[in-house]
Amino acid sequence: MGVVVVGSANMDVVSRVPRIPGPGETLLALSFARGGGGKGANQAVAAARAAGVQTVFVGAVGRDADGDFLRAGLAGAGVDTGAIATSEEPTGTALISVAEDGENAIVVVGGANAAFTTLSDQQRERVSTADVLLAQLEIAPEVVLAAAQARPDGARFVLNAAPSAPLSEQMWAEIDVLVVNEHEAADLAQSLGAPDRDLDAAVELLAERVDSLVVTLGGEGCLVVENRRRTTVPAMKVTPVDTTGAGDTFVGVLGARLALGDDLVEAARWGSVAAALAVQRPGAQSGVPSADEVRAAR
Repeated sequence: MGVVVVGSANMDVVSRVPRIPGPGETLLALSFARGGGGKGANQAVAAARAAGVQTVFVGAVGRDADGDFLRAGLAGAGVDTGAIATSEEPTGTALISVAEDGENAIVVVGGANAAFTTLSDQQRERVSTADVLLAQLEIAPEVVLAAAQARPDGARFVLNAAPSAPLSEQMWAEIDVLVVNEHEAADLAQSLGAPDRDLDAAVELLAERVDSLVVTLGGEGCLVVENRRRTTVPAMKVTPVDTTGAGDTFVGVLGARLALGDDLVEAARWGSVAAALAVQRPGAQSGVPSADEVRAAR
């Protein structure tokens, strides 16, 4: 049926600042805004809006105005919201500082995401309809693993291992495509016993554990590794306005293009174009381009 995304949904509280403040430093913000966020919800919006693929989001929000706002935003992007649970915990919140050069610093308050520790029968049923299951690590790993094990035969499990965390052997066994940035790649490799943070060595080690690996490299594009064969996918050269959510846009579009039948390198090319468009606009979900815009830039 397309993409099922299992993950987090946050209210993003964004302050634009001259630079990311250092320890003990107070800065006056240039502006302030609130909007939809959370890695899972961002990736669901990208799959639906930027790739035009039927997308279901499985997650949890609070019984509050922020939860209502996030549901409405997902639905407005074309995401099926019928598998979002309502938690007695408040909706998750991300406190984000965005510097004038587009870089960001983020503190996440888990809230309903942290309380999302089991899949309901309804959520499990929606997972069982996926062509591609997409998940991250902003929710409990046992939920991610349960979703991976509930996907139908033939469905691909794409894990965006972010934020960094060691993976269990059970999780490694389920992964069809692993997506990490260069820092997460080094963290994962060290969790597997790598002696240092050398990226090339990390890629070699991770490629021994999964058949398909994508390492995002920011403005340099990404590296796709399939059965130990490496392909570099360059990024469009753009001037970033806000990098918040750009990685999520890439992952959501990559997962959606896999559901459409693209090979991994082609899917990464589509994801790279969508991410380049996203960084030129403010906001995580508000910055996600339309499918028409991605096709025109492709």
